Order: sequence, then C-alpha cells, then structure tokens
Amino acid sequence: MTTATAKPAADPAEHPRPGFGRLLLSEWTKIRTVRSTLWTLILLVVLDLGFTALFVGLTIAQWDQTDPGDRAQVLADPTGFILGSGFFLSQLTICVLGVLVIGSEYSTGMIRASLLAVPRRLPMLWAKALVFALVVLVLGVVVSFGSFFIGSALLGGKAEVSLGDEGVLRAVVGGGLYLAMLGLFALAIGGIVRHTAGGITGVIGFVLVLAPLATLLPGSIGDHIHAYLPSEAGHLIAQARQGENDLLTPWQGYGVFALWTAVLLAIAAVLLKRRDA
Repeated sequence: MTTATAKPAADPAEHPRPGFGRLLLSEWTKIRTVRSTLWTLILLVVLDLGFTALFVGLTIAQWDQTDPGDRAQVLADPTGFILGSGFFLSQLTICVLGVLVIGSEYSTGMIRASLLAVPRRLPMLWAKALVFALVVLVLGVVVSFGSFFIGSALLGGKAEVSLGDEGVLRAVVGGGLYLAMLGLFALAIGGIVRHTAGGITGVIGFVLVLAPLATLLPGSIGDHIHAYLPSEAGHLIAQARQGENDLLTPWQGYGVFALWTAVLLAIAAVLLKRRDA
C-alpha cells in the first residue's frame, strides 16, 4: 500500500506579481492589437489634415469676401486658426477611442481577466492611462506639425507664420498635449460609466454641447463657466497668442484641463476598487 505524497505548495517567489513594466507592455499589446485602435488613429490623421486643408483653403479662396472681423481673427493668431481647423472634428476620434480603451474591456468581459492577472487594480489603470496617453501624444504632435505645415503653406502671403515666431512652436506641440489630455479625460469617463455608448455620449457632451450652452448664460457668470470648461480651457495650449477675451493664459487653461482630468481619474480609480468588474 502506497502513501499519497502531498505536493509542496508553490513558492510565491516563483510566480511574482507582474511589475509595472510588464503591465505597460501588456497594455501596449492590447492597444496595438485591436483593429479599432489602428483605424481610429488613422481616422484622426485623415480628418485632422483633411479639415485643415479644407477650412484653411476655403478661407483663402474667399478671403476678399470674408468679413473684416473674421480676417482680423485669423491674422491675430494664424497658428491657432490652423490647428483649430483640424481639431474641430478630428478630436472626436480621440474622445471615442479614449472611452473604447477601457469601456470595451467591460463590455467584452476582458476586464475580469485583466484584474485576475493584476489583483491590485490601480496599477492596471495607471498603466493603461500612461500607455494610451503616450500613444496619443506622439501621434498628436506629428499630426499637429503636419496640420501646421499644410495650413501655413495655404495661407501663403495672407498671414505669414513660421515655427520661429513667438509662441508658435509651443502651440504646435501643445496640439499634441491637448489631444493626449483629451484622451485621458475620455478614458476617465469611460472608467466611471463602464459603458461604451454612455461614455462616448458623456465625453461628446462635455466637448461639444456644454460650451455653447454656457455662452447663453448671462454676464460674467457665463463667461467664467465657459472659460473653465475642460475642452475650452484645454485647447488654449494650441493657440500661439492669448485672445483678448480669453480669461486664461494657454498654460493656465491646460492646467485647468489637467485638473478636470485628474479629478475624473481619481473618481474612476475609487470606483474601480469598490465595484465588481
């Protein structure tokens, strides 16, 4: 008669918890292997450069018929006009992608596997946010430079502008910074809502709906609410010069946007720890 021999318990040291570097690699693998990510980023490039060429080209084609006040706005900050033309609708691709990065994991149930691999939930969230922000930042800066060169070439002699002008290089790089922060903002809302459609609706509401509504409020109250909305404050970093009616400087505006994003990420982190996947 033989005696069953119990297997020794596995040494925890043989299966260490994944370090933050491995978490970053895991999140990078998730992002680059999902087709929707690639196509959304391609759409960002196409829309940004396409709308820059379209809006700037139409403005120059109708320059003599354009209202003098509108011409003065273009001449006051050609860089802000160029970058704003491209970001007007292309930024929505980042809004959608930011929600999808985390919302799709909840909708497919993949989040459970992620949390089983990383019992401590917050490092997974920080890794996801960092990798996504870096991807958008790099592509955003590239697209911002491309948009600037296309727009400045189309403006020609109407409004000469170069990277050496005061504030221009900061504004062009700021275009990438704005998109990266917008992506984190959208990711945070996606983490809070945990529903793709609801998250996208919420982000687009912040970006496109609240700003026009705030302008309807009377007096300085409406002006201040409008100025401190996340996207309205954040896009100031992509302007070479502070406008006469801007209540915030470019860096102050970006700081306000960063504060909004940090608060929402903190809420998403608390909910991630407290709620079931």
